[in-house]
Amino acid sequence: MKEKLLTWLDRFLVADVFLVIIAFFWFAIALIGRSMGIPLGWDIWYQLWTPVFNPAIGILFTGALFSWLIKKIGQMTKQQ
Repeated sequence: MKEKLLTWLDRFLVADVFLVIIAFFWFAIALIGRSMGIPLGWDIWYQLWTPVFNPAIGILFTGALFSWLIKKIGQMTKQQ
């Protein structure tokens, strides 16, 4: 059961990493476009920052921490 949970957690974190990477590239492109006066989605990105991208970053770090912690506890119990 623990292995299955870890597998799904890792899969979810991989998908979340891709979401964060895509959001970063969108941010960079939209920021360059805004500085040049070209509308490349800055307003949409900014509206999505609080409800989508900010929690995605928090979930990524929290999930990575929990994944590491669960694996460390599993290693410690195997050694004893």
